[in-house]
Amino acid sequence: MHLKGVFTALITPFLNGEVDEAAFVALIERQIAAGVHGLVPVGTTGEGATLGREEHKRATKLCVDTVAGRVPVIAGCGNNATADVIDLVSHARDVGATAALVVTPYYNRPSQEGLYRHYEAIVGAVDLPIVVYNVPTRTSVDISNETLARLSKLPGIIGIKDATGDLPRASFQRLMCGPDWLMLSGDDPSALGYMAHGGHGCISVTANVAPAACARFFDACLAGDWPAALALQDKLVRLHKALFLDASPAPTKFALSHLGLCAEDTRLPIAPCSDAVRPDILAAMAEAGVTA
Repeated sequence: MHLKGVFTALITPFLNGEVDEAAFVALIERQIAAGVHGLVPVGTTGEGATLGREEHKRATKLCVDTVAGRVPVIAGCGNNATADVIDLVSHARDVGATAALVVTPYYNRPSQEGLYRHYEAIVGAVDLPIVVYNVPTRTSVDISNETLARLSKLPGIIGIKDATGDLPRASFQRLMCGPDWLMLSGDDPSALGYMAHGGHGCISVTANVAPAACARFFDACLAGDWPAALALQDKLVRLHKALFLDASPAPTKFALSHLGLCAEDTRLPIAPCSDAVRPDILAAMAEAGVTA
């Protein structure tokens, strides 16, 4: 399975409180035209936690149908109840997703054994490759490399989206989980270092706004062209940071609305991007070469 490069953590555009399907399709087409290597709908950036179950499933299907096999689709299937995750992963499989992204259960704060059994139950119930998503700042639980090493031995668990920003962890994980373990960063600013530690790509927020530059950056990393990657990092790093100056994905939606690609509407409890940070976002976009 070729899952390397930049996978855009797609926003879910809203208009008048509903999913703006026309804008969603247009955003997907823009991503593919820019050369991204894959797409991730209805994850954290896609506000999956505040989508209704049918909205979630509809967005997944719409993404898969629009992509029509041109790039892989890793469907966001996160939830803190194992049975609900199995339902979402089953749907992702049925509509033709390439794999599912499954975040560590939030709020419950399971033990390492609970985390292992959570993922074991999912792959035991549904035949679809699973990428474990570790983001302790959001979930209040951190899946250890030791638990990942156990999971790596289960058929169906193929890799990690690591949003910890802990780069030495990546090297230990590569050694502990074996050569077939897929390693995707979930942290744009540190992705250059992650790739140098043996990573295969990134599930990227910034690629929503600057897909072509992000695609070139990961092409350079995968080719071992570190000078080119560093030059692109220097263009993108302020944008990486600017898109988190307010609660994500509000800054990203503001940036995309400035480009005329969708409304900046978010869904509560995410509020629209504050006026105070908008100039910084626009300046970072200009520095990255992204203009309306």
